[in-house]
This record gives sequence, C-alpha cells and structure tokens, in this order.
Amino acid sequence: MSASEAAANAAAAGQVEVRDSVGNLLADGDSVTLVKDLKVKGAGQTLKRGTVIKSIRLTGDDQEIDCRYEGIKGLVLRAEFVRKS
Repeated sequence: MSASEAAANAAAAGQVEVRDSVGNLLADGDSVTLVKDLKVKGAGQTLKRGTVIKSIRLTGDDQEIDCRYEGIKGLVLRAEFVRKS
C-alpha cells in the first residue's frame, strides 16, 4: 500500500494522520524525542532537546499530541517539535 492509499483510507475512516518533524506517521502509544528546547507554560520548567516522551496519545488534531511527563499534567506538544523514537 502506498502512502497516498494509506492517506485516502485514513481520510475515509475519519482518522487524522499525525506526522512528526521528519514525516514519520505517529500512533497512540509511540515514544517521541524532542528536537528543540521547549518552555512549558505554567510549569516553570523547560523540556530539553533529546528528552524522550513515552506513550503519547493522539488528540484528533493533525498537529497536537497529548502526553505525560513527570511533574507536568496535561502536557500537549506540537508534532513539529518531536521525532519518533
């Protein structure tokens, strides 16, 4: 199955394709690595480049992923700042 066929099947099923910074397709439960230092609003903390985030969840938006990290509740990251591990 080609990439265009997979995209057509996902669109027909009502699912959103979420791709990381280099174009890899992300799915629920994947682990991702940050490609940039990110300041976390409200937490007073900075997540450093290379930090591994485990067990992500897709939100239904093609650019946002929901995840957990120690000490930060309700962390939502943009897909453009992560790379699949």
